[in-house]
Amino acid sequence: MRAVLTWRDKAEHCIYDLAFKPDGTQLILAAGNRLLVYDTSDGTLLQPLKGHKDTVYCVAYAKDGLWSPEQKSVSKHKSSSKITCCSWTNDGQYLALGMFNGIISIRNKNGEEKVKIERPGGSLSPIWSICWNPSREEHNDILAVADWGQKLSFYQLSGKQIGKDRSLNFDPCCLSYFTKGEYILLGGSDKQVSLFTKDGVRLGTVGEQNSWVWTCKVKPDSNYVVRRSCQDGTISFYQLIFSTVHGLYKDRYAYRDSMTDVIVQHLITEQKVRIKCKELVKKIAIYKNRLAIQLPEKILIYELYSDDSSDMHYRVKERIVKKFECNLLVVCADHIILCQEKRLQCLSFSGVKEREWQMESLIRYIKVIGGPPGREGLLVGLKNGQILKIFVDNLFAIVLLKQATAVRCLDMSASRKKLAVVDENDMCLVYDIHTKELLFQEPNANSVAWNTQCEDMLCFSGGGYLNIKASTFPVHQQKLQGFVVGYHGSKIFCLHVFSMSAVEVPQSAPMYQYLDRKMFKEAYQIACLGVTDTDWRELAMEALEGLEFETAKKERKKRGETNNDLFLADVFSYQGKFHEAAKLYKRSGHENLALDMYTDLRMFEYAKDFLESGDPKETKMLITKQADWARNINEPKAAVEMYISAGEHVKAIEISGDHGWVDTLIDIARKLDKAEREPLLMCAHYFKKLDNPGYAAETYLKIGDLKSLVQLHVETQRWDEAFALGEKHPEFKDDIYVPYAQWLAENDRFEESQKAFHKAGRQQEAVKVLEQLTHNAVVENRFNDAAYYYWMLSMQCLDIAQDPAQKDVMLDKFHHFQHLAELYHGYHAIHQYTEEPFSSHLPETLFNISRFLLHSLTKDPPLGISKVKTLFTLAKQSKALGAYKLARHAYDKLQGLHIPARFQKSIELGSLTIRSKPFHDSEELVPLCYRCSTNNPLLNNLGNVCINCRQPFVFSASSYEVLHLVEFYLEEGITDEEAVSLIDLEAPRHKHENKWQEITSNSQTLRLDETTDSMRDDDPFTAKLSFEQGGSEFVPVVVSRSVLRSMSRRDVLIKRWPPPLQWQYFRSLLPDASITMCPSCFQMFHSEDYELLVLQHTCCPYCRRRIDDPGP
Repeated sequence: MRAVLTWRDKAEHCIYDLAFKPDGTQLILAAGNRLLVYDTSDGTLLQPLKGHKDTVYCVAYAKDGLWSPEQKSVSKHKSSSKITCCSWTNDGQYLALGMFNGIISIRNKNGEEKVKIERPGGSLSPIWSICWNPSREEHNDILAVADWGQKLSFYQLSGKQIGKDRSLNFDPCCLSYFTKGEYILLGGSDKQVSLFTKDGVRLGTVGEQNSWVWTCKVKPDSNYVVRRSCQDGTISFYQLIFSTVHGLYKDRYAYRDSMTDVIVQHLITEQKVRIKCKELVKKIAIYKNRLAIQLPEKILIYELYSDDSSDMHYRVKERIVKKFECNLLVVCADHIILCQEKRLQCLSFSGVKEREWQMESLIRYIKVIGGPPGREGLLVGLKNGQILKIFVDNLFAIVLLKQATAVRCLDMSASRKKLAVVDENDMCLVYDIHTKELLFQEPNANSVAWNTQCEDMLCFSGGGYLNIKASTFPVHQQKLQGFVVGYHGSKIFCLHVFSMSAVEVPQSAPMYQYLDRKMFKEAYQIACLGVTDTDWRELAMEALEGLEFETAKKERKKRGETNNDLFLADVFSYQGKFHEAAKLYKRSGHENLALDMYTDLRMFEYAKDFLESGDPKETKMLITKQADWARNINEPKAAVEMYISAGEHVKAIEISGDHGWVDTLIDIARKLDKAEREPLLMCAHYFKKLDNPGYAAETYLKIGDLKSLVQLHVETQRWDEAFALGEKHPEFKDDIYVPYAQWLAENDRFEESQKAFHKAGRQQEAVKVLEQLTHNAVVENRFNDAAYYYWMLSMQCLDIAQDPAQKDVMLDKFHHFQHLAELYHGYHAIHQYTEEPFSSHLPETLFNISRFLLHSLTKDPPLGISKVKTLFTLAKQSKALGAYKLARHAYDKLQGLHIPARFQKSIELGSLTIRSKPFHDSEELVPLCYRCSTNNPLLNNLGNVCINCRQPFVFSASSYEVLHLVEFYLEEGITDEEAVSLIDLEAPRHKHENKWQEITSNSQTLRLDETTDSMRDDDPFTAKLSFEQGGSEFVPVVVSRSVLRSMSRRDVLIKRWPPPLQWQYFRSLLPDASITMCPSCFQMFHSEDYELLVLQHTCCPYCRRRIDDPGP
């Protein structure tokens, strides 16, 4: 353990306390009446905090708080003596108080004393510092206590003391745990900070001061320590470096744990044993059955209980009670070797120095390389590049070689013939010890180790890779973190940080390197270290091919094969004596090997002699191999016949399909049983590939694979067959109509595509196609098509609205799309009138359409609808029909719009000429409300509703005249079915005679006996139409059962909307004027207009329902 000073500073005032920020980034000091905040990384003073008028004695960062924020005050409790220190347990449930009279009081959160600990010294030993161990791994809460009786003690929460008091030999002023509780810092009157284990064993000094140390703290979750001296204001920040203390010999690894324990690990069996030394472990050395541990005042020599290689029980053999200072420690069978800079000392286990060696340079590496007990050899590397071999019983060192660079790591091969060195330039150099010749060198190395069981194999690590080198072959690399410290057989021992692990490395790569050079004996040696069974067989085959029979025989023995006839048969087969080999195979009971040999040689006639009598499996195998051979020599017809006879239908189908032999495939498919799905599916696949869908369909039907049959019809676009199959099996509807819709869309048949998506239940795709069609129609000025698509969109939304989860959203879209459909349907005529030289529409129709659009476009007009064209049409037709006031209004509105150049002259001329016309509209054009008989102005601010009763107008979808219809609603409780049945009753009405009467008075008049009012009074529906003038709210007409019963079926029109919409009812007030309603789109027309339009277009002009379509 070393303490490295990171930074130091000196405050102007005395420092009484310090604290770390919980994340460790800042340090705060109480210096005089100020707080100083430091950056812990470099000691920079970040800022001084002012605000206190007197000296600050204590400082801390807030964590969880001492009391609940709901409490208005802190509870106070008396103590028997002055409290000098305190500490909370980890869970915050108990508070330990250290007192001046030597008593420790442990209290709960309510201040009640639970445990009272009286120290032996009493008031002569004030408790100056206490702290609970912060470790979460401890089963019990442990309290560390430092008093001025110069003792360090440990207690459980119950008050029971743990172990004995530890003597300090100084007055402790501060005590602090590391974050994980593994170490303790103590400072005080000895003017230094000392490091202790959690059990109170002193490990060393962190740093010294010129005065008492009053405070020391550990940076959270780190090995950084800060301490300060109160009198002179010095702050010192240290980093503690804990070096790895360990030793390795073959498969045993010993290392220091918790600074005072030694763990010996068997790297093969993973067994571990812990040796508790209870003092600081300074050095460790291990060799064979010996283990040496250096403590501060002595060296302990351990030995194994037995010679068993797996024994892990050690006992103390010798103790050398003497303090030694050394850089490295090595143990042998009867000696220990101390390395001190340039000097080596050899001591017996009794501590007597037997000999000493003085080197020319610093010793950088030392290793025991074995030898007889008491005469072991040491391999020593120096900083000046010299490499020595020393025997512990010989005073003279032997120089093996000297290189130009300093030695970093060394190892000697098992036969002591080669030496591997890693120098300070990370270069691995391999020398021949006898000739001093450099055999090869490899870069990027930090450690090296020879294989203890193979002379020519070594490994080295560096750069995150493990490198294995056999002889002079290229290096084989694999990723590995850490340092290589040993190589035993197929196991490589690697040290990564503080952990040693054994890595199992297959030796296949170096074995094949030797095989490539035909070095069979060396390859066999490598294989013995550990390769797979496949590698062993490959070694035997290579040895036989190379006529290295001895190696092949060894390989067979290694695998447990001792049959000489079998071995000799293999030899004959490699020598080309096949018949002799076959006889030996048969004699040794391995006829199958003879069969395999003749089959591999394509000598099928001889192979038949070794078939077991009538064994169908062997016969099938032989025919199959013969067919394989025929296939390889490009005789596919013969191969197919043999495959079929062997029952290998898959291979026969594959060859036939690849060569396009449809007839052969048909024969195979028809002969196969329907249970053999795999070959039949392959036949169907090749039928499709060879453009014979009929045979593919036959095959799918044979195995009952209807899904594949549907896919076949779809892929070949045989839609009629697909639809017929879909009718019988509705579960395939999606598989048919979705691809059909996509195919229609790809072929620009979008309307049919939309219907197909709808039929397949893919509403989202259907809506998406319609939206795209609608957008395209608007962009291309096909407004009649746009109206039709918007109507279809609205009906799609209405269909989706049957799902309760989407009802509200879809109904809003339905009404929006219906409105857009009506707008574009009307605007189609306006566009034709303004863009084309001739128009088929009457002036009255254009006048009504432009008025309808003007009243409907209250907000921004939809895409494609021009307000200029609408107003221009309205102005021209109004002027032509005598609605001069409306025309003047339209021209005035046009003045505020951006007018295209081609309309500019006409509009300016019209604006001037209209001024010469009367400022009124023709009475013939004024629309009449059929509910309240009010004449409405041509320009209606309320829109397309009556200004008096607010009844919405019902327009003809062709002439856009206001129809003599009034919408009415059913009373609550009347269902649609009941309403229709009541209307269908056709209740008889009382007939009145119309008589003229002559009345004589000042003047002569004629009047009709039954007035209109009296007629209305007799009709219950007309009585419902009464409306009080001046009302601002729309009052719908609501009818009862008696009113419905009085109605005639021919006078009532019903829009039978599908759910979730309600049906709409309309009453004709002029029964003689016939009105026709389309049963699909529910648009109203004058019957004469509708019949004419249907004759022209053979369909409804609005929804394009054909006349031969029965409708919904």
